[in-house]
Amino acid sequence: MPVVVKRVLAWGLLAFLIYFLAFRPDAAAEMFKAIGAALVAMAQGLGDFLTGLMT
Repeated sequence: MPVVVKRVLAWGLLAFLIYFLAFRPDAAAEMFKAIGAALVAMAQGLGDFLTGLMT
């Protein structure tokens, strides 16, 4: 993908995030909570898997 396209997409994503946070802060907070919970669940699952390998 050309560098110009990547820059345009990155700036567009940044603009969307700023807009989302400014005009829908409650929805943005819920989204970040859900992402955090998913990451914690993934880390817990990986930890359980590695623990299972060691025992």
